[in-house]
Amino acid sequence: MFKEVYDVLVVGAGHAGCEAAAAAANMGCSTLLVTMNLQNIAQMSCNPAMGGIAKGQIVREIDALGGYSGIVSDKTAIQFKMLNKSKGPAMWSPRVQSDRMRFAEEWRWMLEQTPNLDFYQEMVNGLLIENGRVIGITTVLGVNIKAKTVVLTNGTFLNGLIHIGEKQFGGGRAGESASFGITEDLIAAGFTSGRMKTGTPPRVDGRSLDYTKMNEEKGDEQPAKFSYSPITKPLSHQKSCHMTYTSLEVHDILREGFDRSPMFNGRIKSLGPRYCPSIEDKINRFADKERHQLFVEPEGWNTVEVYVNGFSTSLPEDVQFKALRSVAGFEKVKFFRPGYAIEYDYFAPTQLKHTLETKLVDGLFFAGQINGTTGYEEAASQGLMAGINAALRVQEKEPFILKRDEAYIGVLIDDLITKGTEEPYRMFTSRAEFRTLLRQDNADFRLTPKSHAMGLASEDRLRRMEYKLAESEKMVAFYKETSITAAEANGLLSQKDSALVSQSDKMFKLFSRPQIDLQDMLTLDKVKAYVELNQLDEEVLEQAEIQVKYSGYIEKERNNANKLTRLEDVKIPEFFDYSKIKSMSIEARQKLTQIRPVTISQASRISGVSPSDISVLLIYMGR
Repeated sequence: MFKEVYDVLVVGAGHAGCEAAAAAANMGCSTLLVTMNLQNIAQMSCNPAMGGIAKGQIVREIDALGGYSGIVSDKTAIQFKMLNKSKGPAMWSPRVQSDRMRFAEEWRWMLEQTPNLDFYQEMVNGLLIENGRVIGITTVLGVNIKAKTVVLTNGTFLNGLIHIGEKQFGGGRAGESASFGITEDLIAAGFTSGRMKTGTPPRVDGRSLDYTKMNEEKGDEQPAKFSYSPITKPLSHQKSCHMTYTSLEVHDILREGFDRSPMFNGRIKSLGPRYCPSIEDKINRFADKERHQLFVEPEGWNTVEVYVNGFSTSLPEDVQFKALRSVAGFEKVKFFRPGYAIEYDYFAPTQLKHTLETKLVDGLFFAGQINGTTGYEEAASQGLMAGINAALRVQEKEPFILKRDEAYIGVLIDDLITKGTEEPYRMFTSRAEFRTLLRQDNADFRLTPKSHAMGLASEDRLRRMEYKLAESEKMVAFYKETSITAAEANGLLSQKDSALVSQSDKMFKLFSRPQIDLQDMLTLDKVKAYVELNQLDEEVLEQAEIQVKYSGYIEKERNNANKLTRLEDVKIPEFFDYSKIKSMSIEARQKLTQIRPVTISQASRISGVSPSDISVLLIYMGR
């Protein structure tokens, strides 16, 4: 029925589990994906969308590393938007509205086409651990399945508890049972667990809505796409979303149900995502606000089901219904299902190494919400990294760890391992100190060579990346080497109300001005001729523009990153005894002993460890 021993066994088939299984299998490992319901592979449990602020950068990074999320998102998108286009390119963030049913279908199809990957439907209720090492899992039917490594991606299913008003019942997701047994085995093995909360809004019948009372939200006129692969294409047509608002009347109705809300009557004690609060939390915390935005998002091409983004709630269903009927455009709304909150077990991520392997049990990896994160993109990136490192461990190769200046994924994992989290962690651009380097447009430059070296990114992917890099660098060199006369430059500058010039200069200097953009440069005969001669596409032109416009910022961040790298190179012995450094603060000694940082740079980012503590540590290490 099963292989005698699998190289990698993945528990859970959400976004983290799917990426983990695909990565391990594509790296040549015999892989088994075990899930409670094969019909729900890659289910979008909450909003039907991928990407967004910082999250879009993560999807691009997953794609550059050979993951599937970008390809699936492109193939099942119904709308594409590049967010923050009015800001600098470090802030640009791609986002797609997805067809929920097609998204899951496409993921399953891609996994079924992946060699080395087996599937099994059953609930896992325990781990097989011997002498501090995982050797497999056990199921509710009493089946033991052996594996060299195990990746846990349990999402919200570990002892999951759903809340709707006064009602509460076990479940990992609406209509699906919770998972029991794994938490207890992990606690018995010495792990520390906690509880977190997340929530989801009602789903409604789009036929019952009056869209004339809402603002239409269209996609980009010239949509891009997530994946660097040529197998996906930008959308040729798109579906609109809409936006409406709550009101003081809506808020008053919601407040009527506060005494029945599990958030306010004490039944929910765990913390939810700070940056994606429930509607009751929003009107309680921001009582001065007269209204809040609601985004009305279709669930797909061929369904009338609609997701009410911004109305996440655990209030009683009758209160939800009454309040929504007071929202403009929702006066005749019909529910498909009410919103709910869910509490679940997670494990402090400080118990992990940067590979996402646990410190307590060899061969056991955690990825996704089990580590205290929230969001499909954060989960998928961890799954990818856990799958890669599980495969590398089996193959007895060096682990794959991304640094903070190499990827948002590196920032995410380092934050979790070094700082931990007591509330659902969500990625933001502000968390990355080198975000000018970590743009969505250059993820392939940063990561495709690394992925190709591991056998994930194809030769074609690498060659396409090298072509784009070479051509964009040539284009920048063209701007630096080609002169423009004062007359030519002033013709453009006068149209842009920019200071005129008195002599010829290089095009690079002209293009560096904030008032001048790519479309302006393409009106110049020399630029137009160069582009046509070399048949350059939009990606190359955009990349060259960013390199010209932000060369100073990029160089400054690269220098700062190089300084950090020097501290990353100073390794701390694995079993270093911090207790003997009496000149270091007690808190620092305790935190360093608990987290056991690998490098001085990582140690410096731990909360409670001061610069003076680091100085003492460096001196003690002979530095």
